[in-house]
Parts: sequence; structure tokens; C-alpha cells
Amino acid sequence: MEEAWIRQIIAAQRGFFADGRTKEPAFRIAALRKLKDMIRKHENALMDALEEDLRKSQFESYITEIGHVYKEIDWHIRHLKRLSRSRRIPTPLVMFPSRSRILHEPYGTVLIVSPWNYPFNLAITPLIGTIAAGNCAIVKLAHYSKATSALLERLLNKTFPENYIRALDGGREVNRLLLEERFDYVFFTGSPALGKIFAQAAAANLTPCTLELGGKSPCIVDKDADLSKSARRIVWGKFLNAGQTCIAPDYLLVQKDIKEALLKKICEEIERQFGSDPSESPDFGRIINPEAFARVSAYLSDGKVICGGQTRKSDRYIAPTLLDEVSPDAPVMRGEIFGPILPVLSFGEIREAMDFITSREKPLALYYFTKDVRGAQKRIRQMDSGGVCINDVVIHYGNPRLPFGGVGNSGMGRYHGKYSFDTFSRERACVISPTCFDIPVKFAPYGKKLRLLKKIF
Repeated sequence: MEEAWIRQIIAAQRGFFADGRTKEPAFRIAALRKLKDMIRKHENALMDALEEDLRKSQFESYITEIGHVYKEIDWHIRHLKRLSRSRRIPTPLVMFPSRSRILHEPYGTVLIVSPWNYPFNLAITPLIGTIAAGNCAIVKLAHYSKATSALLERLLNKTFPENYIRALDGGREVNRLLLEERFDYVFFTGSPALGKIFAQAAAANLTPCTLELGGKSPCIVDKDADLSKSARRIVWGKFLNAGQTCIAPDYLLVQKDIKEALLKKICEEIERQFGSDPSESPDFGRIINPEAFARVSAYLSDGKVICGGQTRKSDRYIAPTLLDEVSPDAPVMRGEIFGPILPVLSFGEIREAMDFITSREKPLALYYFTKDVRGAQKRIRQMDSGGVCINDVVIHYGNPRLPFGGVGNSGMGRYHGKYSFDTFSRERACVISPTCFDIPVKFAPYGKKLRLLKKIF
């Protein structure tokens, strides 16, 4: 891929944006409907591609990828005219007879960089917000999810002209070329390490950006929690997509008095959801590539395997695994696992768990299981994270009326629903002054006008 070709696409998109068509709500709504029609027509092919890349079941592909996208598109179509409308705000008396309004303006050409773990959802969801706000977009698809990215590149480039939306596949070389270009906004989803590189490149041009990163999302299980429901929900959220979910519970903090009982129930729940041999389950996925398989499987030696632990290199299978007797300094506790291994730590008093969490980088999500919901609401205010669930995991992502995003090392910025529209547009101040008359007090010579000014200012 040539640098000149990328620059040509960016220049074409700047020209298309400059003619003003993308600012018309009717144009944006039509584009969103065209996007939805594209997905509808190729829904089965997308599911097949997701199965090829990650061995996702059709149910999981729909609930975590395609269904979520439909929901986002429908929300924006329903609310776009209202969101894009300018809004009148009060004007101070000193500015009379002028009027003040806020305009919602798109940025221009947006770069979207998507990851491989949810290669459809995390490419298309930010694109929905980009279209709704009135921008053009270049979508850099994930190179590791080859089947999904190849299909999505073909579909997007067939559905939209490249001077409006252009999808690109490719590895590090494409990333390098894109980093050298100037965009009007950058939206990146991926690891904190790569996020820093994109943020530095954006900063060189003072380009605003959103970083949707990851981190080690903790899951607290307190002594009064409902252990059966806790186990069921934790197993579902942790082993969704074979643990390759940025908001999956990354480690457990379990009150020591209930630890043994909880671990037993989690092992039982793994078998209930995936069978005695999860490798035969149609509902359990696979690790994305051999390199990730080698990295994740190495964590199995960082503690005592309570259940699971089986691996099969030939099809990148790692069983849902519960890992006990883990040191807080072990490799499995240093970085985000991104695989089906769940390490367990214990605590005595809840303050110990809270202190442990606050001593580490701020996570993308925080989960807390307890019957004392009122107390939990107070405690979570003392532990920072991107999002939080009490007595559940992961599901906050699915509500388009909630903002989704990280804080600190887990990212910056937010999106979904209205928050996507706000992210990809800016509020522009506008003052409209009539020409019929002026208030003399604001013009020189000022003389003795200060006393009058103080009365009205």
C-alpha cells in the first residue's frame, strides 16, 4: 500500500466533506439505513467469518456483534434529527439584543482503528457514530481477524464511495502509514501500549482522539454474595469469546470465608455451560492465533489449576480454567490476560480488596457481587474504573443509553448512543446579533458608563 494512495483518499474525503452533504441529517440517515441493509443482506456471511476467525457460535456472534450494531443504528436513526438540531441557550442581558445558539458540527475525516477480538462490532459501532455526526471515515480493520476483516473491507467499499467511507485491511505497515497522516479525529480500540503510539501521533497534529483500551478488570465476590448466581454470571462473562473480551473479569477477589464454596460452584458452572469437555462445545471459542495461544497458555504455570487447564495447540484451544494460589506479582497478574484463564486472590476485609484495586492501574470495568447493594454503591465510588456492574458482569456494554469508555490506563473518551454522537461532533458557539439597533453603553467613549455597566453586567 502506497503512502500517496492513502493521502489521495484523505484528500478526496476532505473535498467531499467540504461540499456540505454529510452535514444534512437526511444524508446521514440514508447512509445509516444503507449500512444496516448491507449487514442484513450479509448477516450469515458475517457469522461464518466470525466462526472462522474465533469459532464464535451464531448465537454469540449475534448477541455480541451483529445485534448490538443493529440496536446502535436504530437508535441513531430515531434520534439523529433531534441531536443534530441547533439549540438555543440563554443570553446575558449585557449582550442584548443578541441571541445565542449551540451548533453541532462534525470534525471532518475520522480515522477508526478497530481490534480483532470483536472485529465486526468494534469497527462498525464507532462508524455509526461517525456517520451520524456527519463525518467521513477511514476504517482500519484488524489484521489478525482475517476472514471478518476481508469480508468487511469488501462490503464497506462496495456500499460506500471511498471519498466518504473507506475500509482498509493490513498490518503494521498500514498502521505506520496512517500514523504519518493528519486526520481530524482519531478513534482507537486496542491495547494500552498501541494506544499510546496512536495518541502520540495524534498529539503531534493536535488531533483530538478517543482511546478505548483495556486492562485488568477486577471482580469482587463478598461474603454475603449469592454464590450460585455469582458463579453463573462470572463464568458467562469471563469465558465469552474464549475470554478475549476487554471488559471480561480479569481476576477474582474473593472473601476468604466463601472462597472454597465459590470455586466449587464456578467449576460446576463451567461444566454446566460448556459440558465435561468444552473443546466439544459449539458455544466455546478459540484463541485468535498461535502467538496469542502461546502467550496465554504460559499463564497456566502461574498458579494451581482448580479446573480446566487443558490445551490443544492444533486448533488454539485453551479450556476454561480457574487458577488459584496466584501471586499478585505473577505474570498472569501483570497484563490483561485476554484468554480463558481466571486467577483467584482472596481477602479478609473488603477494605483489603478495595486497596488492592486502587493501588493498580484504573481498569476498564469493575464488578462487585454482594447482597448489600446500597453499601456496594458507596464502595464503588471509592474505586475508579471505566464502567461498573453490581451483581453482574459485562452487560453494561449492551445499553446504548450508557456511556462506554475507560479512564487512565484503560482509555479516554466515551461512546454508544448519544455519547457516540457527542464524541464525533463538537459543540460550536454561535451568537446572532440583529442590525436594527445597538446598545450605546458598550461603545467608546466610555466616560461615566462604568456605573451603569455594573448594574446590568
